[in-house]
Amino acid sequence: MVGKPAGARGFPCCSAGVEHPAQGYRAMFGWVQLVRSTDSPSNGTAFEMDPFLLFEDAPSPYAFFGVKPMLFDAPSRGERSPLAWLAHCFLARTPLEDTERHVVPLTGFSWGFDIDDTGLITLRSARALAPGDWDTHRPLLQRRHPGWSFSQWQLPERPDPFLRQARSADGGRRSGPAGGGTGVGPLPGGPRVTPGG
Repeated sequence: MVGKPAGARGFPCCSAGVEHPAQGYRAMFGWVQLVRSTDSPSNGTAFEMDPFLLFEDAPSPYAFFGVKPMLFDAPSRGERSPLAWLAHCFLARTPLEDTERHVVPLTGFSWGFDIDDTGLITLRSARALAPGDWDTHRPLLQRRHPGWSFSQWQLPERPDPFLRQARSADGGRRSGPAGGGTGVGPLPGGPRVTPGG
């Protein structure tokens, strides 16, 4: 159903949309995603950039970019060996009026899953990220994308009326549609994390 092979059934997928009153260039945003996984070269000790497969060599920090872009990810593995997988996703904008390329973070959330030694997949509930989470990634982002600058995450003094509460699927392993939801923070459009089917 999500464009993955049959062997990926039961692994989670994540989609996060953006709602904003502006149109056109004023509604252009991007998603930056970083992943920490125990089967990575760092053995789960460090986050790494997680670009979209078709554009992994592109000199851009964004996995998705466009007018009110949708983030979508459906990680899976060929074998269900023990694994801890965690993603940090940040919605950001790049001001078009600037002569240099800046990434200005707006909000973020984490999500992920674990596989135990019996092959059981457990979804991690989504949670809101904070400016400190973004700050820990800025050195990596700057090293990987030296042609860009990465601003500090400035929290607004007043809540934006156009930001909605995020919703996420909660609970453990599922192989069908997720039920229920818990708020994880004021995220535009609200990320919805649901297990893949």
